[in-house]
Amino acid sequence: MKISREKAKELCTKSQYGEATWWELLQLNVYVLLFKECADFSAKNQKLTSLCDKANLNSLSESEKESMKKDLENRL
Repeated sequence: MKISREKAKELCTKSQYGEATWWELLQLNVYVLLFKECADFSAKNQKLTSLCDKANLNSLSESEKESMKKDLENRL
C-alpha cells in the first residue's frame, strides 16, 4: 500500500473536495500517520479550503467572461 509523495498530495486534495474513494482515503490516512510532512500538508490544505469557503469566492460564468471580452475588444 505504499504511495508516493505526489500521489499523497493528490489524494489529500481529492479528499478535501470529497472526490476520494474509501480506498484512497485509507491510503492517505496510513501515509499521514507515517509521514509528518504529509500531515502538515494536509492540515495546511484543510485550512486553505476552509478559508476559501468562508470567503464565499465566486467566479464569472462563461457568458459573463465572453461579455467582458467583447467589451474590452470594443474599447480597443
